[in-house]
Amino acid sequence: MRSELDQILFNEHDGPVLALAFNPEGAVLASADAQGTVKLWDIAGEALLASLRGHTSAAWSVAFSADGRYLASGSHDGTVKLWDTATATQRLTIRPDESAVWSVAFSPDGKLLAIGCASGIIALFDADTGKEWGVLPGHGQPVLSLAFAPDGKTLASGSEDMTAKIWDVQL
Repeated sequence: MRSELDQILFNEHDGPVLALAFNPEGAVLASADAQGTVKLWDIAGEALLASLRGHTSAAWSVAFSADGRYLASGSHDGTVKLWDTATATQRLTIRPDESAVWSVAFSPDGKLLAIGCASGIIALFDADTGKEWGVLPGHGQPVLSLAFAPDGKTLASGSEDMTAKIWDVQL
Protein backbone atom coordinates (compact mmCIF):
# COMPACT_ATOMS: atom_id res chain seq x y z
CA MET A 1 0.00 0.00 0.00
CA ARG A 2 1.24 3.48 -0.82
CA SER A 3 2.01 6.00 1.83
CA GLU A 4 0.59 9.53 1.57
CA LEU A 5 3.87 10.75 0.13
CA ASP A 6 4.27 8.12 -2.59
CA GLN A 7 3.82 9.26 -6.15
CA ILE A 8 3.03 7.80 -9.51
CA LEU A 9 4.83 9.35 -12.45
CA PHE A 10 3.00 9.54 -15.77
CA ASN A 11 5.59 10.99 -18.12
CA GLU A 12 4.37 10.23 -21.62
CA HIS A 13 3.31 13.76 -22.63
CA ASP A 14 5.09 15.71 -25.35
CA GLY A 15 4.40 19.11 -23.80
CA PRO A 16 3.33 20.81 -20.58
CA VAL A 17 0.30 19.26 -18.88
CA LEU A 18 -2.38 21.95 -18.73
CA ALA A 19 -5.41 20.20 -17.24
CA LEU A 20 -6.30 17.18 -15.11
CA ALA A 21 -9.51 15.45 -14.03
CA PHE A 22 -10.34 12.22 -12.22
CA ASN A 23 -13.28 10.11 -13.28
CA PRO A 24 -16.04 9.85 -10.62
CA GLU A 25 -14.60 6.63 -9.14
CA GLY A 26 -11.09 8.09 -9.00
CA ALA A 27 -9.70 5.14 -10.96
CA VAL A 28 -8.90 7.00 -14.19
CA LEU A 29 -7.03 10.27 -14.60
CA ALA A 30 -7.40 12.40 -17.73
CA SER A 31 -4.51 14.70 -18.57
CA ALA A 32 -4.40 17.28 -21.36
CA ASP A 33 -1.30 18.88 -22.82
CA ALA A 34 -0.06 21.84 -24.81
CA GLN A 35 0.09 19.71 -27.96
CA GLY A 36 -3.66 19.04 -27.76
CA THR A 37 -3.36 15.39 -26.71
CA VAL A 38 -5.58 14.02 -23.95
CA LYS A 39 -4.46 10.87 -22.17
CA LEU A 40 -6.39 8.46 -19.97
CA TRP A 41 -4.44 6.75 -17.19
CA ASP A 42 -5.28 3.72 -15.06
CA ILE A 43 -4.30 4.85 -11.57
CA ALA A 44 -4.19 1.43 -9.90
CA GLY A 45 -2.33 -0.21 -12.77
CA GLU A 46 -0.13 2.85 -13.30
CA ALA A 47 -0.62 2.51 -17.05
CA LEU A 48 -1.66 4.53 -20.06
CA LEU A 49 -5.13 3.45 -21.24
CA ALA A 50 -5.49 5.70 -24.29
CA SER A 51 -4.15 8.73 -26.11
CA LEU A 52 -6.99 10.83 -27.49
CA ARG A 53 -5.96 12.92 -30.47
CA GLY A 54 -8.20 15.36 -32.28
CA HIS A 55 -7.30 18.85 -31.14
CA THR A 56 -4.94 20.90 -33.28
CA SER A 57 -3.76 23.14 -30.45
CA ALA A 58 -3.33 23.17 -26.67
CA ALA A 59 -6.03 21.39 -24.65
CA TRP A 60 -6.76 23.73 -21.72
CA SER A 61 -9.49 21.82 -19.91
CA VAL A 62 -10.95 18.37 -19.30
CA ALA A 63 -14.02 17.17 -17.41
CA PHE A 64 -15.71 13.80 -16.90
CA SER A 65 -19.48 13.33 -16.94
CA ALA A 66 -20.95 12.25 -13.60
CA ASP A 67 -21.27 8.64 -14.76
CA GLY A 68 -17.71 8.63 -16.16
CA ARG A 69 -18.87 7.53 -19.62
CA TYR A 70 -17.83 10.73 -21.33
CA LEU A 71 -14.91 13.11 -21.19
CA ALA A 72 -15.02 16.64 -22.59
CA SER A 73 -11.83 18.42 -23.63
CA GLY A 74 -11.62 22.10 -24.53
CA SER A 75 -8.88 23.51 -26.70
CA HIS A 76 -7.22 26.64 -27.96
CA ASP A 77 -8.32 25.45 -31.43
CA GLY A 78 -11.86 26.59 -30.50
CA THR A 79 -13.36 23.14 -30.21
CA VAL A 80 -14.67 20.87 -27.51
CA LYS A 81 -14.27 17.17 -28.16
CA LEU A 82 -16.62 14.78 -26.42
CA TRP A 83 -15.00 11.36 -25.97
CA ASP A 84 -16.47 7.98 -25.12
CA THR A 85 -14.18 6.74 -22.34
CA ALA A 86 -15.04 3.04 -22.79
CA THR A 87 -13.98 2.96 -26.44
CA ALA A 88 -11.56 5.93 -26.42
CA THR A 89 -13.34 7.34 -29.47
CA GLN A 90 -14.57 10.82 -30.29
CA ARG A 91 -18.36 11.16 -30.16
CA LEU A 92 -18.86 14.84 -30.99
CA THR A 93 -17.03 18.02 -31.86
CA ILE A 94 -18.58 21.26 -30.67
CA ARG A 95 -17.45 24.72 -31.79
CA PRO A 96 -19.22 27.25 -29.54
CA ASP A 97 -17.84 30.33 -31.31
CA GLU A 98 -14.65 31.32 -33.10
CA SER A 99 -12.53 31.74 -29.96
CA ALA A 100 -10.42 29.39 -27.85
CA VAL A 101 -12.10 27.19 -25.23
CA TRP A 102 -10.65 27.66 -21.75
CA SER A 103 -13.01 25.67 -19.54
CA VAL A 104 -15.58 22.87 -19.64
CA ALA A 105 -17.94 21.43 -17.03
CA PHE A 106 -20.72 18.84 -17.04
CA SER A 107 -23.90 19.33 -15.03
CA PRO A 108 -24.23 16.74 -12.23
CA ASP A 109 -26.78 14.74 -14.25
CA GLY A 110 -24.47 14.78 -17.29
CA LYS A 111 -27.09 16.27 -19.60
CA LEU A 112 -25.64 19.75 -19.95
CA LEU A 113 -22.12 20.77 -20.95
CA ALA A 114 -20.97 24.30 -20.11
CA ILE A 115 -18.14 25.75 -22.19
CA GLY A 116 -16.14 28.84 -21.23
CA CYS A 117 -14.71 30.73 -24.20
CA ALA A 118 -11.96 33.29 -24.75
CA SER A 119 -14.62 35.63 -26.15
CA GLY A 120 -16.18 35.87 -22.68
CA ILE A 121 -19.28 33.83 -23.44
CA ILE A 122 -20.44 30.66 -21.75
CA ALA A 123 -22.10 28.29 -24.20
CA LEU A 124 -24.44 25.56 -22.97
CA PHE A 125 -24.86 22.38 -25.02
CA ASP A 126 -26.83 19.17 -24.75
CA ALA A 127 -24.12 16.61 -23.95
CA ASP A 128 -25.89 13.80 -25.84
CA THR A 129 -26.69 15.55 -29.09
CA GLY A 130 -24.25 18.47 -29.19
CA LYS A 131 -27.17 20.83 -29.79
CA GLU A 132 -26.76 24.35 -28.40
CA TRP A 133 -29.03 25.02 -25.45
CA GLY A 134 -28.13 28.66 -24.83
CA VAL A 135 -25.44 31.31 -24.45
CA LEU A 136 -24.56 33.36 -21.38
CA PRO A 137 -22.79 36.54 -22.57
CA GLY A 138 -21.90 38.06 -19.21
CA HIS A 139 -18.10 38.25 -19.12
CA GLY A 140 -15.92 40.76 -20.92
CA GLN A 141 -12.80 38.57 -20.92
CA PRO A 142 -12.04 34.82 -21.26
CA VAL A 143 -14.02 32.45 -19.02
CA LEU A 144 -11.27 30.51 -17.26
CA SER A 145 -13.28 28.34 -14.86
CA LEU A 146 -16.72 26.79 -14.51
CA ALA A 147 -18.42 24.78 -11.77
CA PHE A 148 -21.94 23.43 -11.39
CA ALA A 149 -23.64 23.33 -7.99
CA PRO A 150 -24.70 19.83 -6.87
CA ASP A 151 -28.34 20.62 -7.75
CA GLY A 152 -27.38 21.19 -11.41
CA LYS A 153 -29.46 24.37 -11.55
CA THR A 154 -26.68 26.78 -10.71
CA LEU A 155 -23.48 27.42 -12.64
CA ALA A 156 -20.55 29.51 -11.40
CA SER A 157 -18.05 31.10 -13.77
CA GLY A 158 -14.74 32.83 -13.23
CA SER A 159 -13.16 35.15 -15.73
CA GLU A 160 -10.02 37.03 -16.61
CA ASP A 161 -12.22 40.14 -16.16
CA MET A 162 -11.72 39.59 -12.40
CA THR A 163 -15.32 38.55 -11.74
CA ALA A 164 -17.04 35.41 -10.58
CA LYS A 165 -20.68 35.08 -11.55
CA ILE A 166 -23.55 32.80 -10.61
CA TRP A 167 -26.06 31.73 -13.26
CA ASP A 168 -29.47 30.05 -13.11
CA VAL A 169 -29.32 27.32 -15.76
CA GLN A 170 -32.45 25.30 -15.05
CA LEU A 171 -33.58 23.30 -18.06
